[in-house]
Amino acid sequence: MQTALPDSVKPLLRWPALLICAGAVGQLLHYLAVPAGLFLGPMLVAILFGVCGTGLSLHRQVFRFGQGCVGLLVAHSVTWGVLVSMAQSWHLMLVATLITVLLSALVGLGTVRFGGIPGSTAAWGTAPGAASAMVSMAEENGADGRVVATMQYVRVVCVVMIGSLVSHWLGATSASGAGASAAVITQGIHVLNSLLSIVVVLVGITLGNRLPAGALLTPLLLGGALQLSGLLTINLPEPLLALAYGAIGCYIGLRFDQQTVRYVWKRLPTMISGAVVLIVLCAACAWVLAKAMGTDFLSMYLATSPGGLDAMAIIAVETHADVGLVLAMQTLRLFGVILTGAFCARQIIRLTQAQP
Repeated sequence: MQTALPDSVKPLLRWPALLICAGAVGQLLHYLAVPAGLFLGPMLVAILFGVCGTGLSLHRQVFRFGQGCVGLLVAHSVTWGVLVSMAQSWHLMLVATLITVLLSALVGLGTVRFGGIPGSTAAWGTAPGAASAMVSMAEENGADGRVVATMQYVRVVCVVMIGSLVSHWLGATSASGAGASAAVITQGIHVLNSLLSIVVVLVGITLGNRLPAGALLTPLLLGGALQLSGLLTINLPEPLLALAYGAIGCYIGLRFDQQTVRYVWKRLPTMISGAVVLIVLCAACAWVLAKAMGTDFLSMYLATSPGGLDAMAIIAVETHADVGLVLAMQTLRLFGVILTGAFCARQIIRLTQAQP
């Protein structure tokens, strides 16, 4: 006689299945030299688990720890030369930020006009900032958080997929990028430096608890300052980085569930179209800016892509792009969107209400 498993046991079986599948797919994509494969694989697997109704959700603190590790990894690339280079191009970076914000507002107007999405929701859903920060601010301003979250994460998926393809087409392989970054970080491993690096991550995510994308930015700033002053040698083991990539990917992927998909199914083509249009417009802007600044297109493309700061940082590190440029422009745009988001939402609502 067969007996059904208790409901409390079923989630315990789903977690090992998720972890094994996510790890296996991530390692497979990494082996196949897919840029950010250790992040992309777990995200795709988690999306499948979420849509299938497994009911799993990753604790936010695990996601924040993953962001902190990525932030500290990026801090390893922060040098005085990088800072001088960014200071010399600050005006072009500011122009690029303004252009990206304006493009997102135009796409937001288009989704209202042709997709039937309410103005306030479209404004926050197309805002090129950190997804979690945009959802929180959208709910505070009366927008539909479910639709905003879906629009944000659909765009993140599109950006990561297209970003990986662009990186591959331009000849940047994750095998060389990941191998190089791992070699730099793990040469001469010292237990003390590893422990201190983890402490910096924990302190950083604690101090950045109330800041937008603080779990990523605070360890980055803290680790960068300690490294520039010579007080810390950043040392992150490769398995820890793989765990951090997987945590971020699974957290994003599990946000997709059946209820959300059913709610936005009719609007999903509009969301995907809007995301792709915004990515293409930002890519065109990146090509012009790359010529103006004399930098490579891949770095500028990642710097202007309307994706998550953490996802773009991962791809930049693994493809040997200009991490300092990507980080600086993504961070500048994040703060720009936070400062102007409410204003842009009001203008989109005003313009759409004025239409017959």
